[in-house]
Amino acid sequence: MTAAAQQPLLLGCDFSSSPTRRKPIVLALGQRQGARVALTALQPFDTLAAFGQWLAQPGDWVGGFDLPFGLPRELVQALGWPTDWHACMQHYRSLSREQIRAQFAAFCDARPVGGKFAHRATDGPAGSSPSMKWVNPPVAYMLHAGLPLLLDADVHLPGLRAGDPRRVALEAYPGLLAREVLQRRSYKSDDRAKQTPDRLIARKDLVNTLELGQTRLGLRLKLSHAQRDALVQDASGDSLDAVLCLLQAAWAEQRHAEGNALYGLPPGLDPLEGWIVTAEKP
Repeated sequence: MTAAAQQPLLLGCDFSSSPTRRKPIVLALGQRQGARVALTALQPFDTLAAFGQWLAQPGDWVGGFDLPFGLPRELVQALGWPTDWHACMQHYRSLSREQIRAQFAAFCDARPVGGKFAHRATDGPAGSSPSMKWVNPPVAYMLHAGLPLLLDADVHLPGLRAGDPRRVALEAYPGLLAREVLQRRSYKSDDRAKQTPDRLIARKDLVNTLELGQTRLGLRLKLSHAQRDALVQDASGDSLDAVLCLLQAAWAEQRHAEGNALYGLPPGLDPLEGWIVTAEKP
């Protein structure tokens, strides 16, 4: 068996809580050899059920998923929900979206302007939206739709839940890596009117930087010409976001190969909130 064959499959997931054929969940699949990460395929899923079935299959992979894996401890305690992660997630999945929105809105309404939302400890270092937000972006619904699929598939969630050690899921956030390269430049939009030449140029610059390996992850993305064109031409950014998550998963898998049991997550992470992979703990 070759060294490449011994490496687990890597995957990055651009998730949608309400996938459709036009706006599917996108998986970027790849393989790491040393500091090089080769993109092997982009795989769409237009239903949650199809994605859940894929996750539940036997496999050997490490994945980065663009959806929150936990809620802010401050919020959970204020609502009187269980502070054990698994019990909290089981309670959360039992609620409807309407119930979630009502309880989160009531929490926000009781707080002062400028501090409406509770944050997780990882939000600051990662620059991520609070996982309780139900609009712009609706990450609370992404947690509600996506995490049960991971639980039902019995995958391993480092720092949160022991599961099948051959299928490892980590919370990823493509914006963290994209901002390192582009700072505040926007590279994507679902609105056709906003799919501008400037955003096209930003995607080209981002892909070029990833191929050169000029990020703090120290990994070089290997693409075919056709793959490069596909990533640049996808004005929604969904495919590129999946690839950014793929690189974050590759970094985590590399840390694990070096002996880090938590796949590079900080050892003192809050076991209720979780942590975004590659975000540096202050």
